[in-house]
Amino acid sequence: MTRTMPETVLVLGPTGKFGRHAAAAFEARGWQVRRFRRGVDDLRAAATGAAVIVMGWHPPSYEDWAREMMPMHARVIEVAKATGASVIVPGNVYVYGPDAPFGWTAETLHLASNPLGRLRIGVEAEYRDAGVRTILLRCGDFIDDRASGNWFDRFITPRAAKGSIFYPGPVDVPHAWAFLPDVARAAVLLAERRDSLATFEDVPFAGYTLTGAELANGIGQALGHEVRPGRFAWLPLRLARPVMPVLRGVFEMRYLWSLPHRLDGGKLARLCPEFVPTPLDDALRAGLAHQSGGAVAA
Repeated sequence: MTRTMPETVLVLGPTGKFGRHAAAAFEARGWQVRRFRRGVDDLRAAATGAAVIVMGWHPPSYEDWAREMMPMHARVIEVAKATGASVIVPGNVYVYGPDAPFGWTAETLHLASNPLGRLRIGVEAEYRDAGVRTILLRCGDFIDDRASGNWFDRFITPRAAKGSIFYPGPVDVPHAWAFLPDVARAAVLLAERRDSLATFEDVPFAGYTLTGAELANGIGQALGHEVRPGRFAWLPLRLARPVMPVLRGVFEMRYLWSLPHRLDGGKLARLCPEFVPTPLDDALRAGLAHQSGGAVAA
């Protein structure tokens, strides 16, 4: 469908990991962006007239998921049904579970049986069953261009400038990564062709599939010196687990660091053939710049 007037997108969580990048990416494509202000704006009023809602809200920690996640998404579904807006939801790989075959696609069965995996399965089912036009963009672990508390910047790379990373699993196991600015650009392209998509569209985002050794090598190239992959110290977290409830979820999902996996990008390539991912070196430079004072090799 040809659209001549700028469309409006409502971004929920516009200062969060995904929401911040989504707002910038939609603006770069000429959309009118409404940034939702919690405690100030009314969700129904803010969504009225918006063609797309970006679901950037997320419970702050694993311990809040069971209590907050389903009601949070239920509110968005209710408003989307009332206003006719499409919803973009950033998905993750928790739904597959350790028994899913290697090479995850939109058709791969959701076999997770652990609590966090089942919650994510339930959220996706709510959108599918509600008949709300939904684009679920499924990603691996995030690489951000600023410190945002992800595994990459908080745990793995703090000592990268000094020549080492702390990798949470075996260094020969492939793991899925997603550069957040790229995810946001892909989300906009999908939003702009939403009329040609299925009512519920599950789109895996391939990003970068890297072993720990490959990640260390890529970081070394970005920094201009050798970086060695070392073992992440799980023992302190295990000892702190009784007094830090959030660590229950961290250990529940630990299997993803030893489970070989990748997200298949074939569907996104078919739907958005013009999408070109950021080269790995550039993404890693952006993800490391805040830890090295900007002194990253060009």
